[in-house]
Amino acid sequence: MKDLAIRLAHRPGALAEMGEALGRAGVSLEGGGGFVFAGQGIVHFLVADASAARHALEAAGITVLADREVLVQHLNQEQPGQLGQLACRMAEAGVNIEVVYSDHQNQLILVVDDLAKGRAVSAAWQGTASIR
Repeated sequence: MKDLAIRLAHRPGALAEMGEALGRAGVSLEGGGGFVFAGQGIVHFLVADASAARHALEAAGITVLADREVLVQHLNQEQPGQLGQLACRMAEAGVNIEVVYSDHQNQLILVVDDLAKGRAVSAAWQGTASIR
């Protein structure tokens, strides 16, 4: 799975054009979100085939800013505070979380600035999460 960072025009129909381009290419969205900042739409979506998604979007004239590997973390929904605990561990390791959202399976998706360190923190945290 990869996160796509996509720039959209800030106008009605821009998100529809993106969704239709991906649909024509057979690319499903597995999670994501978006917002408007400084007059531009920025969306992040999780996809299984980033290459096909990028090709479809660029062919439709839509700008893909980046495609990046993600960390997938399972959180115990019955235990409040897990996001804060995991984010603290990332910070202590010097890992900056740049993008965060949930996928369609209620898993936490993280895009971080140092994937190797982030993977190590995520694996260690997951190993201790079950004993808290």
